[in-house]
Amino acid sequence: MLKRFCYLLPAALFVIASCSKNNTTTSTVPDVYKKIYGASDIYVDGDYVIIKSTGLPDHKSPYYQGTQWSDKYEAYNGTNPNWNQNPNKIAQFNYTFKIPLHPAEASTHASTPGGPIGVSLNGVPFFNQYAAMNAPLTNEINSFDQYGGHPQQQGGYHYHVEPYYLTTTKGDTSLLGFLLDGFPVYGPVENNKTITDADLDAYHGHFGVTADYPNGIYHYHTTTESPYINGSGFYGTEGTVTQ
Repeated sequence: MLKRFCYLLPAALFVIASCSKNNTTTSTVPDVYKKIYGASDIYVDGDYVIIKSTGLPDHKSPYYQGTQWSDKYEAYNGTNPNWNQNPNKIAQFNYTFKIPLHPAEASTHASTPGGPIGVSLNGVPFFNQYAAMNAPLTNEINSFDQYGGHPQQQGGYHYHVEPYYLTTTKGDTSLLGFLLDGFPVYGPVENNKTITDADLDAYHGHFGVTADYPNGIYHYHTTTESPYINGSGFYGTEGTVTQ
């Protein structure tokens, strides 16, 4: 069992309050992480932020059909003329993301694994730019629902590309979540410019000021081109995820 600790930290970053094991969000969690509204629990453990999530999208999807959440079913109404629903249905998981509280560039950049590589604001995992066995997303992309996600065989819903529900509701310049190395993921627009791969480094990010980090931070962006969210591995030293 992970222990929770309370620290007296600068009020600019943290809200000082009493700590409780039963709090959904403890007082030591940086405010930026409190934007992850889809988490079932968030707390700090040593040098890590712990984020727990069921992975269920808060938006509707054709992949909710035939599940206990069938009230969240919505037929595909996107713009892909080649859309082809895969046979999987959304299922609930118990994800635990352990993310560095103070992310830093890694001396050796690890490749992203298959499966979750980060977590979005609504608690849905981010996946990398590959289908199973590191195959291109060329065909699989046609199974993405109108919000940019789909479930894998076990039912784990995830985004390989821009989570359109979040960029629609939060804005295309907004924070969308974090990768396992602790660096944030932002939408496809920055300073009134649509970001392309040419604006980013090999890891699909760059350093700059954001609304959440006025002193600047390395951050990733979603783009319409592959690799979509992350490039040739993590920029920082990655944490872990269990499910």
